[in-house]
Amino acid sequence: MPLEKTLLFPSYFPTIASFSVILQYEVKWEIFGNYQKQSLRNRANITNDRGLHSLSIPVIGKGKGKERLPYSEVLIDNSQPWQRTHWRTLQTAYRTSPFFEFYEHALEPLFTKTYTHLLPFNLLVAKTLCECLLIIFPEGQTSVFRKDTLSGKDHRDLIYPKPPIGYKLNAYNQVFIEKHGFIDHLSVLDLLFNEGPQAASLLKQAKI
Repeated sequence: MPLEKTLLFPSYFPTIASFSVILQYEVKWEIFGNYQKQSLRNRANITNDRGLHSLSIPVIGKGKGKERLPYSEVLIDNSQPWQRTHWRTLQTAYRTSPFFEFYEHALEPLFTKTYTHLLPFNLLVAKTLCECLLIIFPEGQTSVFRKDTLSGKDHRDLIYPKPPIGYKLNAYNQVFIEKHGFIDHLSVLDLLFNEGPQAASLLKQAKI
């Protein structure tokens, strides 16, 4: 039975909910539309010893009062050592997780090579994660921006930080769960490092 079609924005280390969509739908990437601040286009949430922690890619945007910048034109601000900082943060947060060492070699190039544009970098991140999860990377991309979809579902709202309504994933063991309790709505990295090969099965079983 063919999967139902849906749209999804590429984001920086997408949420667990976003990857549940990739497993359960036929995803086409929304590559048009304007860049919006405070979205997950350049942010990802993880946990560390202090609890919830946000990783943010610095970007070069237009000044206040000017036209919004198309997502495809957003440049990464590589004058800041964000890659080194993010990689060290992940190493510190997840080095005691069961599967960090299993995936670190696949993920490290994302933090050691220089990338100029946010959109293609986010697509590369998603492709790398799909390889880690042993699932097929969705190749389809939109050719024009439409506010409303002509057919199928629309999961583009997952680009915003707020927890999605109606999403349900069974709790899994997290590195700092005894200190902070279970923290939901994180990057799929958290699930990958803690559950390893079982992550894809959990994503497929989640309610979205």
